[in-house]
Amino acid sequence: MDNQFIINEPLPFCKGCGHTVVSKSTEKALQKLQLNPRDVVLVTDIGCHGIIDKAFATHTVHGLHGRSVALGSGISAGLDNPDKKVIVFVGDGGATIGMQHLIDASHNGFNMTVVIHNNMLYGMTGGQPSEFTPEGFKTPTLPEGAQHAGYDICALASEAGAAYVKRISAIGDISDELAEAFSRKGFSLLEIMEICPSYGVKSNPGLKLKQLMKNAGLDEKVYADKEPRAYKTEERSETSSLLSSKLKIEKNYDSKLSKPIRMFLSGSAGEGVQAAAELFIRAGMKSGLQVTKKGSYPVTVGVGFSASHLILSPDEILYSDSPQPDVMIVSSKDGLSFARKQVEKLDENKLLFIDDSLELPETKAKVVSLPFREEAGARNAMIYALFHYLNQSGFMPMEALKEVFGNSKISGNKKLSELVSGKF
Repeated sequence: MDNQFIINEPLPFCKGCGHTVVSKSTEKALQKLQLNPRDVVLVTDIGCHGIIDKAFATHTVHGLHGRSVALGSGISAGLDNPDKKVIVFVGDGGATIGMQHLIDASHNGFNMTVVIHNNMLYGMTGGQPSEFTPEGFKTPTLPEGAQHAGYDICALASEAGAAYVKRISAIGDISDELAEAFSRKGFSLLEIMEICPSYGVKSNPGLKLKQLMKNAGLDEKVYADKEPRAYKTEERSETSSLLSSKLKIEKNYDSKLSKPIRMFLSGSAGEGVQAAAELFIRAGMKSGLQVTKKGSYPVTVGVGFSASHLILSPDEILYSDSPQPDVMIVSSKDGLSFARKQVEKLDENKLLFIDDSLELPETKAKVVSLPFREEAGARNAMIYALFHYLNQSGFMPMEALKEVFGNSKISGNKKLSELVSGKF
């Protein structure tokens, strides 16, 4: 059977992980139902299960930890189309965090299927127990074992009103069970029991999944199988705009830009990279340009690098990224470490602005090395570098950037304000 839904292999999970069983069986189940990838929406969130979404050829949405069910509910309500299949993948950690979303989705009868990857711990963050961890099950952070039983999410969802609920184990081919859940109208939930090979197996040597389920009273069975309570989206003929007029940015200046310019800003977390990028694109909007901004930083906020991909264009922008930037601005050691490979790929037609305290990497780009950190301080190095870049490029008026800067909290820094007014 050739894959139609999973387009990237090998799959990104640890060897022996039940998530692989779920993903491959999902491929088979969707084929059995003869669904088109364009008619399927896969919603995931933070957790080991969530790294699969980039491998699927369906529509995919990746949300915050514990919020995949809420996102799936919104998508289902917005589509209001039983011929489109909304599938939500969530771990037991995410289900713990988003428990109320699960109960509400069950109660409201949204047309969707939730697949819970229950390996009984938080696998991505070190093996902490979840509210689904069975009594006695050990984890790296709970070596003595859980002192009480976890929630029976199947019982809760069934009681809340779900149309179809079943618990199974991630052993062998489970595509028939998945296909059954996917084929149901209304809200369906499939809890799939697994043991994490990285934390669960090592913390519970010799423990078999089937025996664990039996000991914990987690039987493989159907909890609910009934006519769905169909959710109908209420239609309104008149609604007020969700956009506040206070957010509108007026065009007060003219830009000289004749073609898109793609920028890649790379610095350290906590040093104002995202704020500086925001100010710069606001200046672009005031100059009549189309703009996009895409932030990039580690899962653990506040440490390591912080990067921002910008596009400013006189025409409509159809792709919000800068895989081959025209300009790179690097303001810190963290930023250089993250951006080094990209810097090395720059050709002679590209431009690199870099703090002069950093070791210059190999690059063919034109280099401007200035003491951004020394003159403006670490927290303001990126916005100061952007002022220098605009001063050199001149593709939009300096007054536009000065105006948005002056109206921002950053302008409260006396040293930086004096530098900006004195040099630009």
